Amino acid sequence: MTRRGLALFAAMCVIWGVPYLLIRVAVEEISPAMLVLGRTGLAVLLLLPIAAARGEIGPALAHWRPVLAFAGIEIALPWLLLGAAEQEISSSLAALLIAGVPLIGAVIARMTGGRDLGLPNVVGLLVGLAGVGAIVGVNLESAGIVPIAEVGLVAVCYAVGPVILQRWLTDVPALGVIALSLAVTALAYLPIAAFTWPDEMPSAKAIWSVVGLAVVCTALAFLLFFALIAEIGPVRATVITYVNPAVAAVLGVLVLDEEFTVGMAIGFALVLVGSVLATRPSRPAPVVAAA
Repeated sequence: MTRRGLALFAAMCVIWGVPYLLIRVAVEEISPAMLVLGRTGLAVLLLLPIAAARGEIGPALAHWRPVLAFAGIEIALPWLLLGAAEQEISSSLAALLIAGVPLIGAVIARMTGGRDLGLPNVVGLLVGLAGVGAIVGVNLESAGIVPIAEVGLVAVCYAVGPVILQRWLTDVPALGVIALSLAVTALAYLPIAAFTWPDEMPSAKAIWSVVGLAVVCTALAFLLFFALIAEIGPVRATVITYVNPAVAAVLGVLVLDEEFTVGMAIGFALVLVGSVLATRPSRPAPVVAAA
């Protein structure tokens, strides 16, 4: 890996580990819907002009149906659910549960005929499932089933989103897809957020959390992520998903003084091991699926 690739990789490991902390801070004072509107609206102001200058808006508009589906499943619904969940659970717990995305992705790939699961993959799914069970088990009594279920649904959305990209938007410029998806989400949340406007002006801490989410964790993050993919390829770039939850958990403990138990650590380790095994190539994919 080149120095540039290593720098981009390290930056993305940190940048996409930060949102859980910022979300937790923001939703203490503003509604999840207001948070989604603020995050997507500010990010659109930054990304849409860049995408337009690159000529990527037109091709994305031509595929508006899958773009709309991607926007709903990858951004609009999960960002709302994650904000709602973090009103009741710690950012560390939310991040660790999201670490199960590769496991869900492996199951979706098998169900949609994208790949066959070998013995290592099946073992990985079982190990990862045990890890998720350990994380949930040590937190269920204090966290509650509803927010944990919300994060579980977020994980499913994050696993389905890339499938939409792979199946219907492979040849569409990525920045155009992201910019339009953020714009559609912002427009959809305008009327919703209007009914959840805070009674008092949020503190500077909450406002800067929204700004950080929009500018750094969304606009800048996507630009860096696309540069990372161009530098090291899409497969190696996805390794950041194994690091982000760990970064989020550490930040939650250090900044928000959140509790991090031995059970959570063991569960997270099992999820990581399970994810690596579950997503490990087993048999060659059918020619049609590969195409």
